[in-house]
Amino acid sequence: MTDVNISTMTIEHWPQVLKIYAEGIKTGAATFEIDLPNYKDWNQNHLEHCRLVIESHGTIFGWAALSPVSSRWVYRGVAEVSVYMSEKSRGMGYGTLLMNQLIYCSEKKGLWTLRSGIFPTNIASIKLHEKVGFRLLGIREKIGQLNGIWHDNLIYERRSKIVGK
Repeated sequence: MTDVNISTMTIEHWPQVLKIYAEGIKTGAATFEIDLPNYKDWNQNHLEHCRLVIESHGTIFGWAALSPVSSRWVYRGVAEVSVYMSEKSRGMGYGTLLMNQLIYCSEKKGLWTLRSGIFPTNIASIKLHEKVGFRLLGIREKIGQLNGIWHDNLIYERRSKIVGK
């Protein structure tokens, strides 16, 4: 494994983060989004904490961030995971490192549940989530359209063993 570092995402990382996000959109198996967001919109939709990049020598291999699932107080400890790996780094173990750090960060911030919606065809993401302790809760059938085609979404969840016991 290359000498990698996981650090807090900053606005300076945005161009590389956006490039990796574009690669995910291009797969048709990572998100329902078809357009890249601008930083302002992306920033408003994600929690300020637990925004991470994994990089080596200035090259970002992946990123992860959390979004609130609800504005209701009762769900303040529940967040939706976004994790994207660059095409050149997939299968190298960096996703596991990044997700483990995201879990650690989320627990330090008092989050008790992490949730992910994953396309059934995104086998790499399914394996990654299961590897770090997420479990399949169920399927939201035909929950959204991508390019005019209805897609299911698998709902994965990880309940903290530390927070909210």
